[in-house]
Amino acid sequence: MGERKPAARRESPRLRKLEGAKPSAPAGIDRLIHERLRLGIVSALAVHESLSFNELKQMIGTSDGNLSVHARKLEEAQYIACTKSFDGRTPRTEYRLTPAGRRSLERYLAHMEALIRAVRER
Repeated sequence: MGERKPAARRESPRLRKLEGAKPSAPAGIDRLIHERLRLGIVSALAVHESLSFNELKQMIGTSDGNLSVHARKLEEAQYIACTKSFDGRTPRTEYRLTPAGRRSLERYLAHMEALIRAVRER
C-alpha cells in the first residue's frame, strides 16, 4: 500500500504574518537607535568628539561588516557624520555625532527613563 501524505496544514494569514515578524520596539521609541549596535555607536560618539572606525569597532566589539552596515544606516538618517581621509597611505574613517543624532539620543534616553520610572512606580 502507498504512503499517506500528511494533511495539509492550514494556517491563518495572521499566524503566517506573526511567524516572520520581529519583536517590535515599544511605541515612541526611535527604532533606528534602539537596535543594540546602533545604540552603542551613538552612545560612544556622544561621549567622544570623534572616533575612528577601528576605535569604534573595538569599543562596541563588533566586526568590520557589522559596524559598516549600522554606521551607514545612522549616516543615512544624518545621526552621524563620516569623514574619510588618508594618514600617509593608510585610509582613515572618522565618525562624529551630528546635532540631529544628539537630539535623537536625548529623546530616546528620556523615553527610556520614563519607561523605567513607570515600571518602578507599579
